[in-house]
Amino acid sequence: MLERDPELAAAAHAVDELVAGAAAGGPGRGGILVYRGEPGIGKTALLAEIHRTARDRCTVLTARGGETLTSVPFHLTRQLLQPALDGFRADEVRELFGDHFDLLAPALGIAPPSSDVPADPQGVLLGLARLLDRLAERLRDRPPVLLVDDVHWADAESLSWLDTFTRTRRDRRLPVLVVLAHRPFVREPKGPGAPATLAALADRAVLTLGLHALTSGATAALARDALGGHADEPFCRELWTVTSGNPYETVELLANARDRMLEPVAGSAGLLRDLGAGARGGGLVARLEELGSGPTRLAWATAVLGTDSTPELLVALTGMSAKQVAEDTELLRAARIVTAPTTGRNGLALVPVPPLEFAHPLIATAVYGSVPPGVRTALHGRAAWALTQAGHGPAAVSRHLLEVHPDDDQDVVSRLRAAAVEHLAVGAPDAARRCLERALVEPPGPDTYARVLYELGCASLLTAPAATVRHLRSALDLPGLDDELRIDATYRLVQALAHNNELQEAARAAAVEYARTPPGTGRRRLQAAHFIYEGFQASEEDGPGRSRRLAELTAGLTGADNSERALITVRSFDATMRGEPAAEVVRLCDLSLVDGAPARGLGWTDPVWGFEIPAFTGIAYAFADRPDRPDRAEALFTEAVRAFEISGWSGAHLAFGRTLLGLVHRRRGDLPRAQHHLEEGLRLADRVGDGLPVHWDTACLLIDTLVARGRTAEARAVADRYAFGPPWPGAIVLPDGPSVLGRLLLAEGRVEEAVSTLEGAAEALTVRGRHHIVWAPWPLDLARALAPTDPDRAARIAREALTHAERLGTHTALGEALRCLALFEEPTESRRLLERAVEHLAASPSRYEEARARLDLARATGSATTLAEATALAATCGADLLASDAVTARASSHRPE
Repeated sequence: MLERDPELAAAAHAVDELVAGAAAGGPGRGGILVYRGEPGIGKTALLAEIHRTARDRCTVLTARGGETLTSVPFHLTRQLLQPALDGFRADEVRELFGDHFDLLAPALGIAPPSSDVPADPQGVLLGLARLLDRLAERLRDRPPVLLVDDVHWADAESLSWLDTFTRTRRDRRLPVLVVLAHRPFVREPKGPGAPATLAALADRAVLTLGLHALTSGATAALARDALGGHADEPFCRELWTVTSGNPYETVELLANARDRMLEPVAGSAGLLRDLGAGARGGGLVARLEELGSGPTRLAWATAVLGTDSTPELLVALTGMSAKQVAEDTELLRAARIVTAPTTGRNGLALVPVPPLEFAHPLIATAVYGSVPPGVRTALHGRAAWALTQAGHGPAAVSRHLLEVHPDDDQDVVSRLRAAAVEHLAVGAPDAARRCLERALVEPPGPDTYARVLYELGCASLLTAPAATVRHLRSALDLPGLDDELRIDATYRLVQALAHNNELQEAARAAAVEYARTPPGTGRRRLQAAHFIYEGFQASEEDGPGRSRRLAELTAGLTGADNSERALITVRSFDATMRGEPAAEVVRLCDLSLVDGAPARGLGWTDPVWGFEIPAFTGIAYAFADRPDRPDRAEALFTEAVRAFEISGWSGAHLAFGRTLLGLVHRRRGDLPRAQHHLEEGLRLADRVGDGLPVHWDTACLLIDTLVARGRTAEARAVADRYAFGPPWPGAIVLPDGPSVLGRLLLAEGRVEEAVSTLEGAAEALTVRGRHHIVWAPWPLDLARALAPTDPDRAARIAREALTHAERLGTHTALGEALRCLALFEEPTESRRLLERAVEHLAASPSRYEEARARLDLARATGSATTLAEATALAATCGADLLASDAVTARASSHRPE
């Protein structure tokens, strides 16, 4: 190749590094290499040369984007991974997929979806990224090199997969080499979308190289190689001027000159400009038309079918005979418009003829653009019919249906709806959305219009809550939804409003619909949604009234069906927040389960009720403080993580599962394990986005855990990283956010700010009747903070906290309240209260709080034995009592003995 030595040297070095790293058995030494250049500048030829030089030592996997294929999800991913998987036996392929074959195989087109249940897009992307990791490990002796041409025409799903695979490597080193070739950006990408993802991949590249036009010297060398060494300087200079050094145009122009037997001398130079026009744009189209109507129709059909341009489909689309297609193909090949398909035999078996391809993407673009609009639309319609007749599924056909003119065709609507189901099942909700939006334009008949709106709303639930709200509200305003579907549409509308941080509107929407729904399971489902999102709000007008109505509604329920169990679960969570007797909370939780587990249809991945129902039960158990209930909470949350992983829900759902496990271990006092799960939860959440509800909950628990461990600086770093503090989100934070922030401020010695924060928590929670002093420990920390300056008020707060703890009845709450109250009593009474606190906490699951109580008792009594017990217990909890004692030591009104 001429004048491409730096680009080839960079690729050779990258391949050498990849191979050396794989041979050494250490971390991957691959990465991303990007080549950027104008159309025709030689990107494809460069990738072909890299392929040739790497294939002896590496497993080279290739793919190319297509201008008409950007709407086909995972198109590039399939091109890259399918050939690699073909080299393994069926059992080896299953091993590579692990537990996620049913989730990932449909996305790669090697197995149909196991059900119509939508796959989690984030889970599919992460699963495919892990698959490439495992594939690289299996191919360590010939590490993979991924060559992706025309990546500016990549489908969004494949770009997201490559982004997911490369994003988590902070050192930019991968177990594979990814080589991307694309055209320069017309404008700087802004906002989400494929261009922005491609820009992010390029920013992550080890090296990005721009390809430049050939110099006049290189152009002259090409001319003399093609036309003979006698090509003179004026001819070569004019050739360079006409083509601007573009390699494709130069080679095409030289081929045309050779065909015309043009002498490469100064006298012929003036003919080059007109001759060169035939290599691009209108000149190329005119050259095509000169071949006749048959070759032109065949080229049009090829442009429409793209990678599906097999002889059989070309026959169906053009109406020609197979013989005529073969003859016209030869004419197009001779004109260098298409490449020559290879035919032959392998023994006695015929080798399949590959799809017809244009010789260059510039030709494909010119030909597709030259098809008259009406003809192009008709060809897409015929292509959809031909693909269907050939056995292709709705998803494969849908890219053509997207291009046909709306014509009130209910068959088109039906096929687009079926395609949307297939797209959702492989984790491509944007592709499903495009199909359903196009179906609405057709439009659907009056009896199905609302259903299509409903399906469109469901397709965008996880990716575009605001659009979901719009579509579902429109669906509910139209006739056509039966009672069951109307209830489901309302429930999903409520979920979308909640995801869009419109909790008040979510609760109102559920209330309006359940008021018009007759008694039964559907009405109870909507009532549950109403009470969930009213209670989830950070503030509400009449919290005690809502709790009273919920208690009255559930008083006579026995858990006879899932709608009753769901309402009972919501009631148990509300009772927990209010600090009602733990025995009653446990009774409600037990009633909501079947044999100690969520009933069928109320599981973690159930699409009807959502994960909130089992989460409420586990959280209530975690705070109930009964000897066996933390184990039951852990069992529920462990099952949550397992269910999310199996279903491929690897985004916010899995992050929340980790957070819930962190909650259990924090309550038990196993602080290192709690920290591990919470940090993993934040890592998972960070991959999804910023400012999610799971970020608030997880950061809150992690800050509380780090303060308990005595790691105040780390806790502050987490708070700053996730903007933990006012303005608070519209939903409650678990545990109470202002209470935990107040605790952090006290640990930092910022007492005045802590008091203000804790008083805000008191005002917000007291008016709602929420008095669980473990979930919201503001009374304990506020009393300690006020002790030096306002001991009388502090003592009143501590006594009120003990009253609420006695109502709650858990050993943790009683122990913590007694330990706080001991600060305000005379030494003898203080020691007695601390002894009672130790007794309660020793009977609780809360090992860390027990260690703190033993430390206070050791200080009050001067007992070296008790101090040793406290220190040893704290060590098992992973806490540094001296460091974590800042809050109590600063606030205590008694000097340590």
